[in-house]
Amino acid sequence: MIDLKSMTLEEMGAYLKTGGEPSFRAKQIFTWLHRGAGSFEEMTNLSKALREKLAAECLITRPQVAQKQVSALDGTIKYLWRLEDGNCIETVLMRYHHGNTVCISSQVGCRMGCAFCASTLGGKVRDLTPAEMLDQVLFTGLDSGVPISNIVLMGIGEPLDNLDTVLRFLELVNHPEGLNIGMRHISLSTCGLADQIDKLADYKLQLTLSVSLHAPDDETRSRIMPVNRAVGVERLYAACRRYFETTGRRISYEYAMIDGVNDSDWQADLLARHLKGTPGHVNLIPLNEVKESPLKPSRRVAAFQKRLEWHGITVTVRRKLGGDIDASCGQLRRKAMQEG
Repeated sequence: MIDLKSMTLEEMGAYLKTGGEPSFRAKQIFTWLHRGAGSFEEMTNLSKALREKLAAECLITRPQVAQKQVSALDGTIKYLWRLEDGNCIETVLMRYHHGNTVCISSQVGCRMGCAFCASTLGGKVRDLTPAEMLDQVLFTGLDSGVPISNIVLMGIGEPLDNLDTVLRFLELVNHPEGLNIGMRHISLSTCGLADQIDKLADYKLQLTLSVSLHAPDDETRSRIMPVNRAVGVERLYAACRRYFETTGRRISYEYAMIDGVNDSDWQADLLARHLKGTPGHVNLIPLNEVKESPLKPSRRVAAFQKRLEWHGITVTVRRKLGGDIDASCGQLRRKAMQEG
């Protein structure tokens, strides 16, 4: 079956042309799909014959809500979506003063093996399709009734491990005939695949790149992030510098604060030394506990922040949202897998 929603408008037009349909039909179908149409029967401005042909040849992805948690503290909503093949992924809707942000997944599971992340438990199952990524934004907005203004690719999976799909998703979600969410309202988080960062830089997209750094030295980073054993911090820092030089976009460095692991003064000093001279900022993240992990939240977040600021580094501390629900990435899917 043909996945129309994963097609660009131009590809859709080419497909319809092979059946003798006029080009304007592609725009009509594109608009219907990007408004959340669940069947071709809903597309009332298409002929009955075309709707029947599309139903016979094409599929329309539509995830089902397997679980939904709503925070009584701040209105954060956590979705566990069930996909057509029965696999589940997570999406989180977060409300900020500057707009509503949806955090989406790019893969079912993850193979990166970061010690502090529940998403990687059980490994990677498969990549998502562009349509499955788009559906998270689309149906989160439709189900919640909340307009989505910002997107973060920081859910389950490593976006740069599914780069071609992610690039197609970005093209689709940015399209003026679709959701029309601008690149400057999109952040992409990576655990630090240096070669893929270079590939992404070549596209000169105006999104924000967030690098999950979590340690400034090879010994610590390799212990909590296996990907570092193949990359190394020096190579990662170099890729980040090239990214800024190519795109002109400041990088956000994500840093989960782990008690007794990456929160010492010498690590703050080393981090500052590496980042000096390259525009960007550090986002300190109070660690979310994962039951299967021995890692605990740091008690030195404020001291670490102060030391970085003393070095002239711009630092923020991420506000914890959804504290009364399983808002942290991978937790809800993990529970569903254990119960299933």
